[in-house]
Amino acid sequence: MRPGPSSLPRTLLCLFSLLFVQTTFCQEVRVQPRIMQAVDDAQLSTLRGNTHPLALARFDRGAAPASLPLDRMLLVLKRSPEQDAALSGLLDEQQDKSSPNYHKWLTPEEFGKRFGPADADVQTVTSWLQTHGFQVKQVSKGRSVIEFSGTAAMVQEAFHTVIHQYSVSGEAHFANASDPQMPGALMPVVSGVWTLHNFFKKPMLRISKEHFPLVYPAGSSKPLATSSKGTHFLSPGDFSLVYGINPVYQAGINGTGVNIAVLGRSNFNLGDIYDFRSALGMPGPNVSVSLNGPDPGNLGGGEEAEAVLDATWSGAIAPGASVLFVLSASTDTTDGVDLSELYAIDNNLAEVMTESFGSCEAGATSTEMAGLSALAQQAAAQGITYVVSSGDTGSAGCDHLSETTAAGPVSVSAVASTPYNVAVGGTIFNENGQSTYWSSSTSTPVTALKYIPENVWNESCTSATCGNSANIAAGGGGPSSSVPKPAWQSGPNLHIPNDGFRDVPDVSLTAALHDPYLLCLAGSCSQRGFLIGIGGTSASAPSFAGIMALVNQKMRQVEQNPNARIGLANYVLYRLANAESLSQCNASSTTPPASSCPFNDVTKGNNAVPGETSYGGSNPQFSAVAGYDLATGLGSVQVNNLVNAWSSVTFNSTTTTLALTPAPTNVVHGTAVQVNIAVAPGSGSAKPTGDVSLIGAALLRSQGVTVFHLANGTATGTTNSLPGGSSYNVHAHYAGDGTFAPSDFTYPNGCHVCE
Repeated sequence: MRPGPSSLPRTLLCLFSLLFVQTTFCQEVRVQPRIMQAVDDAQLSTLRGNTHPLALARFDRGAAPASLPLDRMLLVLKRSPEQDAALSGLLDEQQDKSSPNYHKWLTPEEFGKRFGPADADVQTVTSWLQTHGFQVKQVSKGRSVIEFSGTAAMVQEAFHTVIHQYSVSGEAHFANASDPQMPGALMPVVSGVWTLHNFFKKPMLRISKEHFPLVYPAGSSKPLATSSKGTHFLSPGDFSLVYGINPVYQAGINGTGVNIAVLGRSNFNLGDIYDFRSALGMPGPNVSVSLNGPDPGNLGGGEEAEAVLDATWSGAIAPGASVLFVLSASTDTTDGVDLSELYAIDNNLAEVMTESFGSCEAGATSTEMAGLSALAQQAAAQGITYVVSSGDTGSAGCDHLSETTAAGPVSVSAVASTPYNVAVGGTIFNENGQSTYWSSSTSTPVTALKYIPENVWNESCTSATCGNSANIAAGGGGPSSSVPKPAWQSGPNLHIPNDGFRDVPDVSLTAALHDPYLLCLAGSCSQRGFLIGIGGTSASAPSFAGIMALVNQKMRQVEQNPNARIGLANYVLYRLANAESLSQCNASSTTPPASSCPFNDVTKGNNAVPGETSYGGSNPQFSAVAGYDLATGLGSVQVNNLVNAWSSVTFNSTTTTLALTPAPTNVVHGTAVQVNIAVAPGSGSAKPTGDVSLIGAALLRSQGVTVFHLANGTATGTTNSLPGGSSYNVHAHYAGDGTFAPSDFTYPNGCHVCE
């Protein structure tokens, strides 16, 4: 999406952009300072929406010690509206083959120069921090954040909020008791602190109660896994057969030369990965730990399991790739996973990056959302394919897997809701009572025989139906409550919800304990002779990261560039899905999807869980449907088709502009307003077709006004339907067509319509 006048002559565009950021046509980078007033600690602005929702009086145990060290806090820096517009346009152009910026990725330093604050502004902010006693450890290369450390007393003095101790469900936490404040002069370049609490993200995994013993057949040095209960489980060989990866391997594509960064906050035993590969007859892994700061040690439990799972299965699907486990210790204010993300992006460590932690969007602070978006957007501009879990508690993303009934609001994962990652949800195999999908033997490394029908992953049940096994396990999905729908999330044939917001997930893979992923954990294979079974979107996400590594290697061959990257994969994923015949690609039918389908379109099931109001009803949210849905996204993938079709996709960006006459700064409801909308291609002479909508509402939560039809890329007409009420923004929304991507334009001065 590139709001702004695309019809400006190139010379004028250069003159305009020189004030802010470099463009294709302008080589000089000159970012204007935005801090225009003296910094005065007596003139404060409140950073609203930056108190964690669990920092409540009933959990409060009093103020934290004034000397409490608060290390590695992250001050999120803000881009100007002009920079935001230019960056949004650049991301589109980097995926548009007709653009000179196609696959021209930025380095972290280039990103910082073009899209970070001016040098003078950075100096002003760092000086303010130092004046209050903080130690500024670094300004990130991408100028997205400033890392600094201090004490609780320093935070109270500088940010005018007290750090308190809280006890929630038996867990001790620190958090700010009120919204912080900062000098108003800094607000043009500062979003706030990410974060001032340690209510951290949770791993997105489930561990099976069943163990899978290793046995050594006579005369063989290779052990095999067995199940005394006859449970089917997933080895990498099973996964590869079901999802069509074997032809890719046979063509020499195994991830060689591609780096996968795995984000973590607990150390683990590398020997578990070597044991896993050995037990399943795979070549030894190329895995290493990249330590960012103090070593947190092995935290055990779900933390250790998450680390081993992500590092094992991302590499198992791309056995030739190098897996870099990025490790950062959490502090009393900052999640180690966020520090690992910053380190991986700011050092440009890998072409593919995967994270399997999540926290709900409804519980995230505004600065946390800004920080997540800022770093993920930087990753996209650098060509990093960022893969994340969509969540493991269905539509109730604020609840934890330890709960048996959802109590929180319907919400998606805050990590997954940014528009700059691939959010991976979950499916469950449904054999429909047939025995033709698995070998009768459970003692071989590969027991799957063919593609297995898939439904939405939902293993939740109530105590009334499953007793002590009651749970809320299901694939995360739903609409964001705050992030506008990105340009790439479109496709006329996909039936994507017209909700105006980023929808989650994008794709899905098996995530159920119905057929768990195998794993060696805590020496289980070498010391105790068994593998464990594991599930959740923590398993599907790193597996999809491995698939993206295969795509990356293939594209290096296609582009004849050993350093090529594919960047934000959603630009291609949605275009590929839009081109397939949904009726032939039904993943939930006993008739397997056609051999040409890149996606297996899941059409059965839902992700409502106990406690959620629609659970068990006739209209559960969210249900699988043909095309895109809020339970499995585009569905699962047939990797061979995906890899080989990747280079055929064309993404054509657009720019929408809107002019209203008279300028509706203060229009009486019912007054006729002349509307002129133009939709221009990012490059080339072909004109976009289809419809554009005039929308009067904040953040595109649509209160549609009028629909106009494009003719030769333009639409004109009048409307007297601008709704009355308080101040709101007027938007023009182009929905896209089979060739051109959607785009939006917000009328520059907003619109106040009066009754």
